[in-house]
Amino acid sequence: QVQLVESGGGLVPAGGSLRISCAASGFTFSDYAMAWFRQGPGKEREFVAGINRSGAGTLYADSVKGRFTISRDSDKSMVSLQMVSLKPEDTAVYYCAADRTIVAIFTRPMEYDYWGQGTQVTVSS
Repeated sequence: QVQLVESGGGLVPAGGSLRISCAASGFTFSDYAMAWFRQGPGKEREFVAGINRSGAGTLYADSVKGRFTISRDSDKSMVSLQMVSLKPEDTAVYYCAADRTIVAIFTRPMEYDYWGQGTQVTVSS
């Protein structure tokens, strides 16, 4: 069955770095755009970063642009998010998502077909 399993979350001080990853299985990874979303306490789920099927195209939320980098490894069916210069407002549960789209990277959660269970990222001030 389809699985997206996130890992690498944790507690990090403000200004620190963290890399989270998502292992995909049960579907043809190369047919799907991948994205990271996050949901902070009392907030709606929001788009963080996305990468298209080939890996050549990426999209970032303005709040993370220049600090976060999304990448994918098709050989390993994995997508990662490298986060630097972390801020307390980056604290959230981070979710990996997959969307069978041909061209676009969508930012709305409703566009995505599969979701992981999430990994907690906490940035202390």
